[in-house]
Amino acid sequence: MNTVSKVALDQIEPMVETLLRAEGLELVDLEFRKEARGWVLRIFMDKPGGVTLDDCSEISREIGDQVEVNELIPHSYTLEVSSPGLDRPLKKEKDFLHSIGKLIQLSTKVPLEGQTFFKGILLDYRVSDSLCLAETKKNWEIPVDLITKARLVFEG
Repeated sequence: MNTVSKVALDQIEPMVETLLRAEGLELVDLEFRKEARGWVLRIFMDKPGGVTLDDCSEISREIGDQVEVNELIPHSYTLEVSSPGLDRPLKKEKDFLHSIGKLIQLSTKVPLEGQTFFKGILLDYRVSDSLCLAETKKNWEIPVDLITKARLVFEG
């Protein structure tokens, strides 16, 4: 992440969280980065029962207005607002705690016994410490600080 996107996120995230909370929504993830088509501000939100298209439209208007009024992004960008989907990312403590007993996949910064990709049932999550993952042939104890990416796996 470059300095411009980091500064913008630091200013945008509290505003987005406050706005979503007022509407009964939860911020799941927030990205601001340059892609092939230009800058993209991507907001993933959720609520009990799921997010509707009307929720996305309303929040998109409100956030777009706030970003413009407060001049938080000085250049053109695309705003995308959506639900995190069935294969939602796991980033925060509460994401992992809510996913205990569910199938997840994750990647680690360094290999553990020769592998960096894991897929199994999340058995336990110890805050700021480690998680326990049950794969078919082995249970893993994976330090939280080694996880680079984690997400739920949709079981259709």
